[in-house]
Amino acid sequence: MASELEPEVQAIDRSLLECSAEEIAGKWLQATDLTREVYQHLAHFVPKIYCRGPNPFPQKEDMLAQHVLLGPMEWYLCGEDPAFGFAKLEQANKPSHLCGRVFKVGEPTYSCRDCAVDPTCVLCMECFLGSVHRDHRYRMTTSGGGGFCDCGDTEAWKEGPYCQKHELNTSEIEEEEDPLVHLSEDMIARTYNIFAIMFRYAVEILTWEKENELPGDLEMVEKSDTYYCMLFNDEVHTYEQVIYTLQKAVNCTQKEAIGFATTVDRDGRRSVRYGDFQYCEQAKSVIVRNTSRQTKPLKVQVMHSSIVAHQNFGLKLLSWLGSIIGYSDGLRRILCQVGLQEGPDGENSSLVDRLMLSDSKLWKGARSVYHQLFMSSLLMDLKYKKLFAIRFANNYERLQNDYVTDDHDREFSITDLSVQIFTVPSLARMLITEENLMTIIIKTFMDHLKHRDAQGRFQFERYTALQAFKFRRVQSLILDLKYVLISKPTEWSDELRRKFLEGFDAFLELLKCMQGMDPITRQVGQHIEMEPEWEAAFTLQMKLTHVISMMQDWCALDEKVLIEAYKKCLAVLMHCHSGFTDGEQPITLSICGHSVETIRYCVSQEKVSIHLPVSRLLAGLHVLLSKSEVAYKFPELLPLSELSPPMLIEHPLRCLVLCAQVHAGMWRRNGFSLVNQIYYYHNVKCRREMFDKDIVMLQTGVSMMDPNHFLMIMLSRFELYQIFSTPDYGKRFSSEITHKDIVQQNNTLIEEMLYLIIMLVGERFSPGVGQVNATDEIKREIIHQLSIRPMAHSELVKSLPEDENKETGMESVIEAVASFKKPGLTGRGMYELKSECAKEFNLYFYHFSRAEQSKAEEAQRKLKRQNREDTALPPPVLPPFCPLFASLVNILQSDVMLCIMGTILQWAVEHNGYAWSESMLQRVLHLIGMALQEEKQHLENVMEEHVVTFTFTQKISKPGEAPNNSPSILAMLETLQNAPYLEVHKDMIRWILKTFNAIKKIRESSSTSPVAETEGTIMEESSRDKDKAERKRKAEIARLRREKIMAQMSEMQRHFIDENKELFQQTLELDASTSAVFDNSPVVSDMTLTALGPAQTWVPEQRQFVTCILCQEEQEVKVESRAMVLAAFVQRSTVLSKNRSKFIHDPDKYDPLFMHPDLSCGTHTGSCGHVMHAHCWQRYFDSVQAKEQRRQQRLRLHTSYDVENGEFLCPLCECLSNTVIPLLLPPRNIFNRLNFSDQPNLTQWIRTISLQIKALQVLRKEESTPTTASSKKSETMGELQLPEGFRPDFHPKNPYSESIKEMLTTFGTATYKVGLKVHPNEEDPRVPIMCWSSCAYTIQSIERILSDEDKPLFGPLPCRLDDCLRSLTRFAAAHWTVASLSVVQGHFCKLFASLVPNKNHEDLPCILDIDVFHLLVGLVLAFPALQCQDFSGISLGTGDLHIFHLVTVAHIVQILLTSCTEEDGMDQENSTGEEELAVLALYKTLRQYTGSALKEINSGWHLWRSVKAGIMPFLKCSALFFHYLNGVPSPSELEATGTSHFEHLCHYLSLPNNLICLFQENSEMVNSLIESWCHNSEVKRYLEGQRDAISYPREPNKLIDLPEDYSSLINQASNFSCPKSGGDKSRAPTLCLVCGTLLCSQSYCCQTELEGEDVGACTAHTYSCGSGVGIFLRVRECQVLFLAGKTKGCFYAPPYLDDYGETDQGLRRGNPLHLCKERFKKIQKLWQQHSITEEIGHAQEANQTFVGIDWQHL
Repeated sequence: MASELEPEVQAIDRSLLECSAEEIAGKWLQATDLTREVYQHLAHFVPKIYCRGPNPFPQKEDMLAQHVLLGPMEWYLCGEDPAFGFAKLEQANKPSHLCGRVFKVGEPTYSCRDCAVDPTCVLCMECFLGSVHRDHRYRMTTSGGGGFCDCGDTEAWKEGPYCQKHELNTSEIEEEEDPLVHLSEDMIARTYNIFAIMFRYAVEILTWEKENELPGDLEMVEKSDTYYCMLFNDEVHTYEQVIYTLQKAVNCTQKEAIGFATTVDRDGRRSVRYGDFQYCEQAKSVIVRNTSRQTKPLKVQVMHSSIVAHQNFGLKLLSWLGSIIGYSDGLRRILCQVGLQEGPDGENSSLVDRLMLSDSKLWKGARSVYHQLFMSSLLMDLKYKKLFAIRFANNYERLQNDYVTDDHDREFSITDLSVQIFTVPSLARMLITEENLMTIIIKTFMDHLKHRDAQGRFQFERYTALQAFKFRRVQSLILDLKYVLISKPTEWSDELRRKFLEGFDAFLELLKCMQGMDPITRQVGQHIEMEPEWEAAFTLQMKLTHVISMMQDWCALDEKVLIEAYKKCLAVLMHCHSGFTDGEQPITLSICGHSVETIRYCVSQEKVSIHLPVSRLLAGLHVLLSKSEVAYKFPELLPLSELSPPMLIEHPLRCLVLCAQVHAGMWRRNGFSLVNQIYYYHNVKCRREMFDKDIVMLQTGVSMMDPNHFLMIMLSRFELYQIFSTPDYGKRFSSEITHKDIVQQNNTLIEEMLYLIIMLVGERFSPGVGQVNATDEIKREIIHQLSIRPMAHSELVKSLPEDENKETGMESVIEAVASFKKPGLTGRGMYELKSECAKEFNLYFYHFSRAEQSKAEEAQRKLKRQNREDTALPPPVLPPFCPLFASLVNILQSDVMLCIMGTILQWAVEHNGYAWSESMLQRVLHLIGMALQEEKQHLENVMEEHVVTFTFTQKISKPGEAPNNSPSILAMLETLQNAPYLEVHKDMIRWILKTFNAIKKIRESSSTSPVAETEGTIMEESSRDKDKAERKRKAEIARLRREKIMAQMSEMQRHFIDENKELFQQTLELDASTSAVFDNSPVVSDMTLTALGPAQTWVPEQRQFVTCILCQEEQEVKVESRAMVLAAFVQRSTVLSKNRSKFIHDPDKYDPLFMHPDLSCGTHTGSCGHVMHAHCWQRYFDSVQAKEQRRQQRLRLHTSYDVENGEFLCPLCECLSNTVIPLLLPPRNIFNRLNFSDQPNLTQWIRTISLQIKALQVLRKEESTPTTASSKKSETMGELQLPEGFRPDFHPKNPYSESIKEMLTTFGTATYKVGLKVHPNEEDPRVPIMCWSSCAYTIQSIERILSDEDKPLFGPLPCRLDDCLRSLTRFAAAHWTVASLSVVQGHFCKLFASLVPNKNHEDLPCILDIDVFHLLVGLVLAFPALQCQDFSGISLGTGDLHIFHLVTVAHIVQILLTSCTEEDGMDQENSTGEEELAVLALYKTLRQYTGSALKEINSGWHLWRSVKAGIMPFLKCSALFFHYLNGVPSPSELEATGTSHFEHLCHYLSLPNNLICLFQENSEMVNSLIESWCHNSEVKRYLEGQRDAISYPREPNKLIDLPEDYSSLINQASNFSCPKSGGDKSRAPTLCLVCGTLLCSQSYCCQTELEGEDVGACTAHTYSCGSGVGIFLRVRECQVLFLAGKTKGCFYAPPYLDDYGETDQGLRRGNPLHLCKERFKKIQKLWQQHSITEEIGHAQEANQTFVGIDWQHL
């Protein structure tokens, strides 16, 4: 296909390339009818450039379009070469003082909480960093794309509107000048012409709706017959549906379908087929048929290719216009004029209007292009911004109606621009006064909510899905209303007052439709069948909460407006009430000689609604009247006399009674919908305009009526009137054995009613109700939240109501009431309440939930006990009421109130005869306390000659009237003080009596007549002393009892420890740990501790007993006994890697014998250290497997371990494991034969070994070439001189029991399988290599961790590490006994040949490419396979020593070749020490062998320093290795931190302190070896600089450095575009913390195939970077992600904290985040210790949601 197209494409190119932009522009300048000329040009060329085939070539199209189409326009516009023309324009143009940068998706934006006018004012990162706000309290968020930076907009900031960059441009903008003055006349004319034609063309073609014909003036003469099948985006269908449908419809591969779907989602449309009409139509029908089953089908059109071509060019044109106007403000101004000019058709015919009104018909890509253009033109030109705002407001209703039915999200709709217009204070004001914007928004909103009931209230019953969708859309209108109101006016014009009140009227209409909506009736008998729809009404209420508050704020700013609004609101409320009271009978209530008329109404029988926004708005306005003192200044203007208090309180009271009854369990049968409504009614999101305002409304009512009347109405509504109005009702009530539930219900209702009275009197912290200001209110909220428990900043913020700017006002007061405690390595920072604030604690604080109240009470009593105070929680002292509410306090001393209190106290005194509850009594005591506090306040603040009318003390001292002569309240309290059943309340009663006496004293001192002391106090004193003694005695008894119990417990503990010793020592006995060895061994002087060689310190065998965690049986570890094993986890690792890009292409052919020094991928073994019998483990594993098979049939979830890969959880600690290591005795002692001859030196030993190897190789050759005659064999035997004492035919017997042998094989095979990623095969010759390699790698990684943390080599290792290393080393040393002898010998020969050349092995790596520690481990552990056939008396120890010396020599040469190049300037002159001289001599020898390619160095000191530094890691690893191999305890010097242990290490490893002696002692032999190493061609290449080599010591690997400030990461990520889908922004940019690569996670575009499965970018990256394990930071979520393999992953707390010591996962709070180094170190440590997989395992076991996530798609 492509080959046919090629020549045709080139041919086109030629005819197009011959066009000259200059000539065409010249032709246009002469033209009389410019429009026709331009249109003909476009009609001819556009279809030739765009849409020439099934797949677009954007680069080529853009190039041609620039050349043929845009070029001429630029020439025409400039009148000269645009390259010069535009440059001139730019110079003449003054740089703008507005930033206007449009945000990309995910870009960081900053808002200043101190200076921004509202939260939508944001800065881009560059402006923010250059502004004053970076030192203020700022919020950081990631943009959803589309908004722009407000830097330079003086209306957006209270201060600091310019950053440093834009401040420079503000010097000359004093007078508003016309930007056109910089352009010449004809330039203006030309620009106007071309802009008008092009803009009109673009608008026309983009809004064109016919599918196969063009507008007349664009039709071509010869029209091709090609069509596109165009698929459009919608927000209904999922990716999966679209991909599946496309595969069927246009039979493409899944990859292509994913490509199509991604483009459709990004650009809003994509052609999925190209060809003739029929061919495209067929694809369309398949797509429509496939997607119309559940929802409306995908939108597909078959469009003629030339239309698509013109539309593509139209978009190109709009973005071209956007870039052209960037050159000059003048051009911008002209474009705005063109766009807003009325067309011929009058109203709404300007180009801008046409685009806006067809917004919902355009596809996503076209929308975003023209929105961008509007933003860079209309919104950046202040004059036209205003004109555009008016057009926008005029079309507001139509635009919103389009949006509601549009199937795209808000961010792609033109309505989203409202945030750019309405939040500008001057524009918002202008639109309210001139365009009546408030009324328009509210009316539009009301028009969409058509469903009403008979009373005209909103009805949301049984919403259909479509209605629910519309309702969600309509809510954005409320947001617009909020934007308009967000900045409050400073001065009011009459016009603004009029229009605001008009808007207020409309708003009241809206609230009127909400008053009483969703009414409910109590279900009796059976449970409700269908849960009613309640969420819609509450959603509406929540969205409106801020608007209602802001309306009140506006009213508060102007007295006239406030008075008018109050009147209007009252009128609407009267109107609502007029329909309610019909048909309700009036009744008369009377108690204590007071009577009141009211209506008969039962909340538990009639309808009741929780939604009363009109009443609540009135309550809010009433408080404002009080606060602004309008009520006292202009009483004649207010209808206060017309108010009917019973009417005002009726509905709020019903609402509160409903809550009480729900709490009492009377509405149980109404289901959860009611519970949820009550929950939200009190919830912090709604309570400000619901519950709080209901309390205020009741307070308003009470302050205007007789408190006795109010209390009677309240008793009636609570359905408690009977109980309190009939004497002895309580007694009768409990004697007729009534239903227990009803008694319980009544008790709860009485408690709730008392609680309500406490709230009415005590809640005076709203400015206007009490004499307080706003900060007092917030302080009180915080004090009560913190009195429950210390809280983190975010929890506190959540528990406080937010205003419209998302502020709670907390930061300003928090310091005064709380102290901050910083977090440790985990957890978060906490605020604790200051102790002096405890006295302000009110147990009946009205925002406590039931649970919070009991927690707070508990916490506060506990505190008092700790401070040795009595535990009473008396009511706090309260601020005075405002005058308008002052009469409220009289409720406390009203007759009905005293009657209620007296009745309840009476019940408590005669406590057996009545049904009463302690919390009822507690509330009464609290009320009495409040009354006393109130009286005390009155007395203390009384003026001269004033009489205090609040006489509560006198009223409670008077006994009741005849006939029943009840005792006075005071007397009853004194009786109750000694009641044994009221222990808890004694302190409170005592406090009341004390306060009572104090008040009496004040009254006496102020009044002249002396009053006789009542006996009460004397009685009280004596009883108190008795009481104290009694208490003391009880406390003493309790203390003795506690001590006794503690003693018993510690005894039991000791007993338990004795019985379960092995649990507590947890396998420490494995080797009775090194310290124990010291205790039992004959005292060895420290200097003689040597770990290897003939002089190795002999340590007596320790017997070793361990206990199986599965069967609890104890067993000794012996050679012949059953195997004991440790649970272990083997994994591939790149933690030490210096080259992550190496990849094994064919693991089956790969030979791992030599490890490269870059350690590109090793095999690490870890263990949790728990011991089992091998057979117990086998049984356990089989049962896990069986369980897994059963589970898989039941449910398809992953578990945290993968049984098919042999994984299981350790039965004791649930640590992830995938194999077991057998426990062994030190294997060397088993094979070591006695030394009975002089041991050879290095040279002799190398010769002997070389001979033995030669003999073996000859024999192997013979075995492999079968000979004919047996005589030949004997001849060769004769020829071959076997070295003395060497018996190659001898095969040693395996000392281990069958079960141990089996376990040796098991672990060996597991290491081989995991390390090479191959199928298990125990016969494979590579198994022993992998075992040695895992041993070496694990030791290296532990040495690395110890060095990084500056810990001593043999310091106290955690016992699981110690056990693991010991078992692993011993296993690796014993594994050769189950491998084939000849294979191990072969490996030894090959390893040996890399140091001592041998002509049979030629192609070995050069000395620079071998990791010497791996080489050492391999040689030492393979050597017994050769040594067991040698009977000449050379011991194993000698072999170890010589191997070690030989490898050390090789390593020193490595270091000298690679690491000594840079010479240090500080040259120490005294290069006279023997080490320095020796190393210089050696270096000269090396130079000689390498043909002087080495740089000359004369400082021996420097060389010696390099060698010492370079060789330390190797010596440390070797010390660990030989320590665990031979079991020689470590010298105590190596257990201490601090000094460099070079000499001690050399002693322990029997090396000379001067390492160069190794070269001198056997100089002849060693020199010949060095010569052979240096002659390798790779060494020559390295020295000539043609290749690299690793230098020593290796730099430690760390995770990448993260920036201190998180926003720089967000910025980096927002500039990152997905590598696959050309330049598209990545949705979930994710940073690999190991190598620093940014990846595009969680998206189809970057999925790749891995081992036959589709995996996401992160999973794929873990395989290349971390061999299956990865640590990532998800930048948009600020979350750390751990991945291991395809099915395992977990989220982990990020290392970034805000100033309050909290992480912000999901960046929801937006506080500035900074790197916490300790937490990052913790993550790094997890990685270095190879614990990531284990961490994931634990997280998945603990958190089941992690199991369900598809980790492989991240």
